[in-house]
Amino acid sequence: MQTNNSSKRTKPIPRDSVNDILTIPRPIVGMAREIPSGYVIERHQHIRSQLLYASSGVMTVETGIGVWIVPPLRAVWIPAYTYHQILASGHVAMRTLYIQQGVYNGLPEGCCVVSVTPLLRELILHAVAMPLLYQLNGPEERLMNVIPDQIQAMNIAPLELPIPKDARLKKIYKHLAGRPEDNRTLEDWGKRVGATGRTLARRFRLETGMTFGQWRQQIRILEALRRLGMDEPVTTVAIALGYDSPSAFISMFKKTLGKTPGQYFAK
Repeated sequence: MQTNNSSKRTKPIPRDSVNDILTIPRPIVGMAREIPSGYVIERHQHIRSQLLYASSGVMTVETGIGVWIVPPLRAVWIPAYTYHQILASGHVAMRTLYIQQGVYNGLPEGCCVVSVTPLLRELILHAVAMPLLYQLNGPEERLMNVIPDQIQAMNIAPLELPIPKDARLKKIYKHLAGRPEDNRTLEDWGKRVGATGRTLARRFRLETGMTFGQWRQQIRILEALRRLGMDEPVTTVAIALGYDSPSAFISMFKKTLGKTPGQYFAK
């Protein structure tokens, strides 16, 4: 999950056009943009919630509390006023819907990655191609009003990594974010960060809701999705993440996400 040093290597994409779009007097407005691999959209927030979808490429979305990996055929929901940063891995064809606060009920309250149905995908692509000032009380507005119903029906994918706040746990996170294949135990980490393995285990459960092993596996799953979404071979990904064989990696992937890598990325 190469997120920590990216902003030092890249330049932010200007957001003036986004700010203009957010003032459009329509409850839902769409925007399409192409983002080269490696670009970072620096930490920012919007007055509207957004559904962020990429028909190609992989996005890494980081907030103050977690990291979400968004491979193709998935989207991330970001509530209004949530500070976030976006990293593009591979050329990202980003399609975004900005949704006005208080207009629709039942939308997600927190960040989450969701599976995009074929219907929702077509609605998103149609919405970003429509005029910004589309006609109200007509077929264009009626089409837009189908989108919130589809968002409510989306399946939430388990693609979140909670970021711990404890300084000792953050040291572990910063290391494993760049070296997810590291297999050292909590006892080993305790010697490095100045705490017992038992203390670290307790803090991981308290701050992330996971055991250390579950949390580290989540780092590996997210990094695997980022790499696989960029069409890296399964064997290459398995080796990079420290697995003894591709079959061991595929088994872990299927156990976690319910599908093999090939099935998960099948269109």
